[in-house]
Amino acid sequence: MHNLWGFAITIIGLLMFLAGLTKTEFIVYRFVAARSRSLWGNRVHSFYIVAGLMAAVFGVLVALGFIHR
Repeated sequence: MHNLWGFAITIIGLLMFLAGLTKTEFIVYRFVAARSRSLWGNRVHSFYIVAGLMAAVFGVLVALGFIHR
């Protein structure tokens, strides 16, 4: 079960990373970035790049079993 959750977290993290890197106009990312813009200002895309990488690394660690209950 850890593999499934780890894989899902990794995919979400990579999608966040890619969306922040390309500054995509995908509707979901636009809504999430708009909500974060009040806190992060013009650095909102940089925030999603870093947060996406952190989520992806965490997902890999969960999938490999280094982080578990």
